[in-house]
Amino acid sequence: MSNNNLHNKAIGQQDRVLTLIIEGKEFECRQQFITGAEIKKMAGISPEAELYLTVAEPWDDEPVRDDSKVDLARPEIEHFLVKKKLQLTINKKPFAWDRQFITGKQIRELGKIDADDEIYLDIKGPHQDELIADDTRVDLARPGTEYFISKETPVKVVLIVNGRQKLWEKRTISFEEVIILAFGSYNNNPNIVYTVTFDNGPHQNPDGTMTKGDFVRVKNKMVFNATATDKS
Repeated sequence: MSNNNLHNKAIGQQDRVLTLIIEGKEFECRQQFITGAEIKKMAGISPEAELYLTVAEPWDDEPVRDDSKVDLARPEIEHFLVKKKLQLTINKKPFAWDRQFITGKQIRELGKIDADDEIYLDIKGPHQDELIADDTRVDLARPGTEYFISKETPVKVVLIVNGRQKLWEKRTISFEEVIILAFGSYNNNPNIVYTVTFDNGPHQNPDGTMTKGDFVRVKNKMVFNATATDKS
């Protein structure tokens, strides 16, 4: 390769702008390799902070020392984060999170919140709580602890119980509630034996049987068949 070509290649490499993400914020860099110390300085991160390069699951994130060099010219954009335990509560239960930002989806998974429930950030004072969508990002590094709560979305469905339509306004129904819809009341007499079967249910419980104490999720036009037998 001629000296001119080498010179032109070097210029091209110097002019190339590479992108990296630090704590969810996009930065640009003109050098192929960057050290942990340079990343911290670029993003205004404390020198004492523990810096990590995010790695796709199931692998653990990779620690980046101050003198470590990371190649930014690899095919994917590199994401860096600071592992610091930030406190939050979900439905009054305490949790710790090692990233500055958390999404609504991650809150849902962390707090085991039902997919149909709405998530809100508890706002003190006269203001309304803030609705958090699955793709909403919340900054946990703000002063104080963030408090999240979930609320059931109101439902109204029609159930088919022993061939008759019944209006129902809860997401689940119990064995005893099916019996009450079918026969008007539930008799605890041990000589009365009830059976319940169902089908056309949601994906969590498409069909099956119920026994005393059971609950199942419901959906519109779900079908229940109940029987009562007196053994006395």
